[in-house]
Amino acid sequence: MKFSIWPSMGRSTNEILDQARLADSLGYYGFWFADHYMRNTNSEDIIAGDVHEVWSVLPAVAAVTESVRVGPLVSPTSVHHPAVLANRAATLDHIAEGRFVLGLGAGWQINEHKAYGIELEEPKQRVDRFEEAIQVIRSLLDTDRTTFNGEYYTMTDAPSDPAPIQAPLPIVVGTGRPRMCRITARHAQEWNSWGTPETVKPKLETFLAACEKVGADQTSKHKSVQALLVNTGDQSKIDEAIAGPMGDNTIAGSTGFVVETIGRYVELGFDEFIVPDLTLGETAEDRADGYRWLMEDIVPQVS
Repeated sequence: MKFSIWPSMGRSTNEILDQARLADSLGYYGFWFADHYMRNTNSEDIIAGDVHEVWSVLPAVAAVTESVRVGPLVSPTSVHHPAVLANRAATLDHIAEGRFVLGLGAGWQINEHKAYGIELEEPKQRVDRFEEAIQVIRSLLDTDRTTFNGEYYTMTDAPSDPAPIQAPLPIVVGTGRPRMCRITARHAQEWNSWGTPETVKPKLETFLAACEKVGADQTSKHKSVQALLVNTGDQSKIDEAIAGPMGDNTIAGSTGFVVETIGRYVELGFDEFIVPDLTLGETAEDRADGYRWLMEDIVPQVS
């Protein structure tokens, strides 16, 4: 099992870069950053709070690190044109010297689409758009020129120079829906989802079924999962975490319980466990200590 970190979008840029350097020095596998413009409210409401822009952050992260993979988790094709995404990805792969991973999704956050006047299409149309976008991106990254005639995108002998260092540059898609899983199985190298072993297992089964349906080798697909970690022996804090809005995506308990739970991801066949910093502490020092704790006390027991 490989381990990666995921700082909150609201951290200071200094802390974000410090976390990237720390991840690099501790031997973490990856550094992920969300692609959003504002805090999510699950509605059109807007709340105040810093949200740093991923495509400005990632070049800096790539420049100050040497070994961790770097990527957005994930960039919505409802917001970004595929030609822009492909060209950004290729250049960032050069900055990172072959460590970039392009995370893609169809888009979902209501308030940022509404506030910025970006249409959030109905689910079918959104996925239709995504299916075209990932094909365009894959072609731009893999071939000298791309011609594509679709309902949403048209490319005519389009170049994407320079080519990325990696061949292929990996694409990861975050999803759990059957059709999106089939698209991922056809066109992406990696699949990602949220959840505890219990809540993510049905999504994993959906993805594996999608691989079988489209004739993709499921063993070749890198599978990653993320969950919030609350390391405590206090039962009241455990109960509070599990009862909270992210309870289905939270692992709360002692170090031994965390080790046992991550071991169950290994048994399910996951390759990478991603740790958001939202529950690792109130200060930058606390969060850094949380990432050290994970690498020192958890990783040796499950990897």
